[in-house]
Amino acid sequence: MEAIRKQASRFREQVARQQQAVLKQFGAGGYGGSDNLITDEAELQQHQKLEKLYISTRTAKHFQRDIVRGVEGYIITGSKQVEIGTKLSEDSKKYGSENTCTSGNTLSKAALSFGRARAHMEKERGNLLKALGTQVAEPLRAMVMGSPLEDARHLAQRYDRMRQEAESQTIEVSKRQARMREMPGNHDLVMKLESAETKLHDLKSNMSILGKEAASAMAAVEGQQQRLTLQRLIAMVEAERTYHQRVLQILDQLESEMISERQRLEAPPAPSVADMPSPPPFEEVNGVYTSQTHNESVDCMGYFLGEVMYPYNGESDTELNLSIGDYIVVRKVTNNGWAEGECKGKAGWFPFAYIEKRERVLASKVAEVF
Repeated sequence: MEAIRKQASRFREQVARQQQAVLKQFGAGGYGGSDNLITDEAELQQHQKLEKLYISTRTAKHFQRDIVRGVEGYIITGSKQVEIGTKLSEDSKKYGSENTCTSGNTLSKAALSFGRARAHMEKERGNLLKALGTQVAEPLRAMVMGSPLEDARHLAQRYDRMRQEAESQTIEVSKRQARMREMPGNHDLVMKLESAETKLHDLKSNMSILGKEAASAMAAVEGQQQRLTLQRLIAMVEAERTYHQRVLQILDQLESEMISERQRLEAPPAPSVADMPSPPPFEEVNGVYTSQTHNESVDCMGYFLGEVMYPYNGESDTELNLSIGDYIVVRKVTNNGWAEGECKGKAGWFPFAYIEKRERVLASKVAEVF
C-alpha cells in the first residue's frame, strides 16, 4: 500500500510539472495565459479585457508604423520628383529667355510661362512633402516610440507574469491539499499548506490591483491612438487636397496663357481698320462713358467679356490701346465695326473684330479688367 501511495504521489508531481511547462510555453511569448486554473469571474473578465486591449493597441501601433513608412517613402519619391521638375522648369525658362527663334517669340513666351508654372507647382509639392513630414509622420512616429504605450504594455506584461505565477501557485496549493488528504494530521504539511495559501491570496490581491492599473493605462493609450491616428489621416487628406487645388489653379492659368499664344500663332492677319470710319464720339458722365450716337446706330448686345486677339494702338484719346491676351468688358457694339468698353480701368473705342467673346474667364483675368 505504501508503494502504491508513493507511486501516486510521484505521478501527481509529474503532472504538475507538465502543467507548469505548458503554462510557461504558452504564456512567455507575449501577453495571455491559461484561463483554466484561476476561475474567479471578475479576474477572468479583467484578464480578457486586458488581452483585447493588448491586441488592439498592438494592431494600432503597427498601423501607425505602416503610415509612417508609407509617408516617408512618399517624401523620398516626391523629393526626387521636385528635383526633376525644378530642372525642367529651369531649362524651360532658359530657352524662353534666350529666344533664338527667328520667326517669332510665341514658343519662347510659352516656354517662359511653362517654366514659371512648373516652378510654382514644384514649390507647392515641396510644401506638401513638408506638411506630410511635420503633421503626419513625426507625430505618429513619436507615439509609436513614446513611453505611454511602452509603459502600459509593460504593466500588462507584469500582470500576465503575475497571473502565471498565481496559476503555478494554485497548482502548488492543490498538490499540498492532496498530500494533506493522504497524510492528515501532519503538522509540517499543514504549515506548508497555510504558507502556500497565504502566498496565493497575496498574489491574487496584487494581481487584481495591477490588472486594474494596466487596464486603465491600456485603455487610455488605445483612446489616444484612435484620436491621434484619425487626426493625422485627416491632416494628410487636407494637405493633399490643398496641394491639388493650388496646382489646378496654376494649370488653369498656364493653359489659358498657352492657348492664347497658340491662337495668336495660328490666327490670320489682323483685320484692316484703314477703311473703317472714325469711332463715334462719347463723353464721360458720372464716371461712366456713354456714346452720343447721333446718326450712328448702336447694336445693343448687353455686357460681355472679350479677349483681345490682335494688338491695337489707339489713334486718339477716345480709343483704347489693346494687347493680345487682354480682357475687355464690351458695353456697346456699333454697326460700323467699332465697340466701346473698358480694359484695365480705362474706357474707350476699339475695333470689334480685334476681340473674341469669352463665356468663361479666370478670376485673375477678370480682376485685370477693372
